[in-house]
Amino acid sequence: MPLGDFFYFTKSDRIATIFIVSLVIILAVTSYFVVCSGDDFFVGTPADSTAVAGGKALGAGEKEYYNVEGRKAELFPFDPNTADSTQLLRLGLSEWMVRNIYRYRASGGVYREPKDFARLYGLTVKQYRALEPYIRISADYRPASELYADDRSAYDRHGSPSAEYNDAPPRDTLKFPRKLRPGETVPLNTSDTTLLKRVPGIGSGYAIAIVRKRERLGGFYSARQLLEIDGLPEQALQYVSVDEGAVTKLNINKLSFSKLRQHPYINYYQARDIVDYRRLRGDIKSLRDLRLLKSFTPADIERLSHYVTY
Repeated sequence: MPLGDFFYFTKSDRIATIFIVSLVIILAVTSYFVVCSGDDFFVGTPADSTAVAGGKALGAGEKEYYNVEGRKAELFPFDPNTADSTQLLRLGLSEWMVRNIYRYRASGGVYREPKDFARLYGLTVKQYRALEPYIRISADYRPASELYADDRSAYDRHGSPSAEYNDAPPRDTLKFPRKLRPGETVPLNTSDTTLLKRVPGIGSGYAIAIVRKRERLGGFYSARQLLEIDGLPEQALQYVSVDEGAVTKLNINKLSFSKLRQHPYINYYQARDIVDYRRLRGDIKSLRDLRLLKSFTPADIERLSHYVTY
């Protein structure tokens, strides 16, 4: 076969060959331009190009404010109670640390002094030592009690006003209430803990104990009932007044066994005997009806008489 016949193409073969070659060239050129048009491709020198960070173009001389790998943290004064996410990220904090700060503030948390910021989860000692000189806590976030000086020196060790009472500086009257002077009293059955703490010798612990006992009893009929609270000073009794008419009374003929047991002056056996007496003999007309029962002493009947009705 002659060599020319071997390379002979029909018209249709030539067309198909030209089409395939053209398609290959087009694909090669297209691939080249797609690769060259990527975000990291720059024409010219690096100094003439524009950097891209976090989807935002940054011109020459601009600083990066986003958490880009390898960037340097900036140090500047900031208040952790008000700094926004952009500022916190500029300080070198990670995004999840910033989210934790936002959650803490949203839940009512307040940074009152620089060392409070050290409790941020994930913050290293190195980071905190670098940030500490730049932490500025606004005075608006300091405790309001700091507006007033502590003038406890105006009172003696018993809580009574000293000779310099009139010259005492302003004080936090909620934390250190002014004590009553001799002759002054507070109503025992209606005073809250704040008023009770004005009684010399009565602090927060005793004030709370008094209110709790008053609620269980239904009120006090005598100031000496306060001595049933362990350790309460007897000299405090002169600063309280009692209105026996404010005492809540129990209908001894209507209450169930469990309700009778809830009163501090009625024990298990006394409640049982009251219920049995009503079941066997009918309604109780007077507590004297119970004097023959072994579970009741004359003292029990006397103090219970202030709390029952028939």
